[in-house]
Amino acid sequence: MRLWAVVVLVIVIRFESNNSKAEEISSCDVFQGSWVRSDSTSSYPLYNYSSCPFIQKEFNCQKNGRPDDLYLRYNWQPHSCNLSRFDGIEFLRKYKGKSIMFVGDSLSRNQWESLVCMLYTSVSPTNYIDNSFGELSTFTFKDYGVKVMLDHSVYLVDIVREAEGRILKLDSIQGGKQWKGTDMLIFNTWHWWNRRGDTQPWDYIETAGQLYKDMDRVVAFEKALNTWANWVDTNIDPIKTMVFFQGISPSHYNGSSWNEPRAKSCAGEKEPVPGWMYPGGLPPALEVLKRVLSKMKKHVQLLDVTNLSLLRKDGHPSIYGLPGMDCSHWCLPGVPDTWNRILYSLIL
Repeated sequence: MRLWAVVVLVIVIRFESNNSKAEEISSCDVFQGSWVRSDSTSSYPLYNYSSCPFIQKEFNCQKNGRPDDLYLRYNWQPHSCNLSRFDGIEFLRKYKGKSIMFVGDSLSRNQWESLVCMLYTSVSPTNYIDNSFGELSTFTFKDYGVKVMLDHSVYLVDIVREAEGRILKLDSIQGGKQWKGTDMLIFNTWHWWNRRGDTQPWDYIETAGQLYKDMDRVVAFEKALNTWANWVDTNIDPIKTMVFFQGISPSHYNGSSWNEPRAKSCAGEKEPVPGWMYPGGLPPALEVLKRVLSKMKKHVQLLDVTNLSLLRKDGHPSIYGLPGMDCSHWCLPGVPDTWNRILYSLIL
């Protein structure tokens, strides 16, 4: 057989293989499944803190002294299909010359750093630029012209300093100007909506021209999401830009919700909740998010990671991250790597 014929045959086989994988994923709910233990160290995790030097201290559980590693041996297994194995080179080739932006709070940073590490270790050593300016962080893979960015915007809507003080404006997204022209956007917000006291970064809420000292936070969350949804419907061309919403990343501070009432936090948890359904149910914010997404004119793909993350009471830094107890963020490597594996499966 001539060389050109062999090359054509290989290309056809690879094309058909990729198509069959894409069809399998498109017909499968990748968010419904369970965590399966694998004792093989050759497959996952895809990186560690020594191979990816960009992990922030608050997510770097192994470097911070977490003594167990069982939480790194669980893979997400959907009920009726298999997730594609992450191929960082294929990802970078597909998005050559393009830009990807995460927009949201520190859970967006969790997922952004995870994706940077997954890509970096796929092509290391490689030429890169890692820089930050204001609230925008950009990691550029120079050999591919791919920018993976993070815009730190905890509410998505604006906080503006005025004579009355710091105003959370539920009807305004001036910060959206820098989201335009991006090839992929992954949004997220919720983590900050229940903050009060010194950690609350605003003094008043404004909606429909009225100032409020406070209001029901879930109501405020929905109003802000509607403003965001209107921004997407008005400014995004779905032919040019893929839009995702990360979903609601859960916390684990109350063991009663996973049938361990003696547990007052995630400290010492080493294994996931067994099965496929979380005993404590889903957070109300997820229902709000799905309601807003269902009314949008432009398509936004929900990365519905809430339930699969609820099952991972063992995946948080606990005392091996921020000062104090952290059962909100996630160790890296860890659960956000699965979020990105799902993202990868959906964009193939």
